[in-house]
Amino acid sequence: MATKNTVTKKDLLEKAAGIGLKGGAKLRKPELIHAIQIAEGNTDCFGRIANCAVTPCLYRGECQA
Repeated sequence: MATKNTVTKKDLLEKAAGIGLKGGAKLRKPELIHAIQIAEGNTDCFGRIANCAVTPCLYRGECQA
């Protein structure tokens, strides 16, 4: 991972491939995060909830920035 607060697109593409998600390279970063969240059975909340209290979350540092 890039830093504690950011996840690179490369990281996301690796994660997407690991869970069998196809077509991730065509998506913008937020769309890719949403697709991963849905594929993992979570709400696609990245960047959509103010004052989110969900922890732990891989995307929290960037989402709440």
